[in-house]
Amino acid sequence: MASPDPVDGVPVEQDSGIAFTLRYAVPGLVAMAVLAVGALGVGWIPWESALVDVPLIHTLRTTDAGQFVSRASVILGGALFLQAWLVVGADVLAGHVRDIRRLWAVLALWCAPLVLAPPLFSRDVYSYWVQGKLMLAGGDPYSSGVATIPGWFRDGVDPMWQYTPTPYGPLFLALSRGVAALVGDNHYLAVVAFRLIALGGVALLAYYVPRLAFHCGIDASKALWLGVMNPLVLMHFVTGAHNDALMIGLVVAGMAIAIEGSPMLGVLLVGLGGMVKPIGLLALPFVGLVWAGTQADLRGRIVAWVKTAATFALSYVVLAGVVGTSLGWIRALTTPGEVKTWLSPATAVGLFTGNLLSWIGLGDHLDWTVSISRAIGEILAVGIVAWLCLKPKGRTALRSLTLAFLAVVALGPVVQPWYLLWALPLAAASGLTARELRIVVILTAGFTLYGLWETSASADSLLELSDGLAMLAAAAAIGLAVTISPRERALVFGGEVAHGLMPEDQPAAARRDRLVVRGPA
Repeated sequence: MASPDPVDGVPVEQDSGIAFTLRYAVPGLVAMAVLAVGALGVGWIPWESALVDVPLIHTLRTTDAGQFVSRASVILGGALFLQAWLVVGADVLAGHVRDIRRLWAVLALWCAPLVLAPPLFSRDVYSYWVQGKLMLAGGDPYSSGVATIPGWFRDGVDPMWQYTPTPYGPLFLALSRGVAALVGDNHYLAVVAFRLIALGGVALLAYYVPRLAFHCGIDASKALWLGVMNPLVLMHFVTGAHNDALMIGLVVAGMAIAIEGSPMLGVLLVGLGGMVKPIGLLALPFVGLVWAGTQADLRGRIVAWVKTAATFALSYVVLAGVVGTSLGWIRALTTPGEVKTWLSPATAVGLFTGNLLSWIGLGDHLDWTVSISRAIGEILAVGIVAWLCLKPKGRTALRSLTLAFLAVVALGPVVQPWYLLWALPLAAASGLTARELRIVVILTAGFTLYGLWETSASADSLLELSDGLAMLAAAAAIGLAVTISPRERALVFGGEVAHGLMPEDQPAAARRDRLVVRGPA
């Protein structure tokens, strides 16, 4: 049965599986296939890898024509995929698409071309692999960097991390060691193995974000589209194979299971997320709020937090004992802070201030100004998280956790594009106003552009253009994708379909209200 679209009157087919696939899955599938071709030429492949000897890949990576095709493919694929995502979103928000299973199938088809592609947007996956090799050699990744492993540079590790200890938890180190033992010295199989681990995290998100959204009174299909089918998820969790995917997947699963009545199991899952990447531990006090119940007083919450901490501590001791790691990961948590990036507001303020002082002749104080501005940001972030924990009334625990992740990201010393994905699935499940939804869509488009630029698809040269002109070419492609049809314009700039992710009827509102913290009756 077809129903008219509220924006441009185009019928939307709901019943035909073939028509649904052609309309929603195929455009994104083609876009990801185009991007995967580009990854063969500009993705991260160590020169020691046998892949570089494949004739097609060798041509794409070593000739001017091949480099042009590769960079253009990444830009075109990214722009086309953003537009395909907006097409799906317009119809999901309009209520024409609500079948979660069909959307799962669309997501799986979108991911398929990327599974075997070289990594784009980051080469952290090679660090994961070599850290596993370090453990196999008897080294401690919490006290030494991968530079102690012969051939680490040829294995694709970014030299920035050669001497730095790992900031990851014992669960992920166990996975890294397992991958290293399984694939040996095969670079390509290592990438595929870690990508499959990341896809496991995406699968957790795809399953549990709709469940969380239901409990919060949000339409499950809308939350799935925004929080999981998002271009940034495919760019950084699938193509980039970041371990953040498994971390936030376990956190979301833990929150959902805790809300559904099993808080201890929820704590265990969130704790496992923190043992992948320790930022996941930020969710523990908010699982504690769920464990305490919505009408608990401060004493009841403290008791729940003690039970939460004890449950996590016991699970950590058991896992760390099995894996054979020390508490060195706590000391290593500052590792990412060694990077100075303008994406972090706190670091940007310090960089601007230091450069300004140098420009007016007051000397080089860049490290000092960055340290001061970062310290202020971290103090503010800790204060906000403490307030969200101690003053939770009027919000759901999930909303408080979303705000906590946003505060930590916005005020932290380093911001990477995939850090936004710590909060995005939680925000989609807990709800967004129409204005917040448009902001998220615009940010998605902006960080998609940033990712395309940073991956060398446009940062080097394109038809002999300068870096700036190449970036403008990418921006024009993104802008065209965002505004190519009335539905996408309405979604980004406001209109009937961009009404936010909010409860749509009384039962949905009642489900959300049951999760709002109220304190003692």
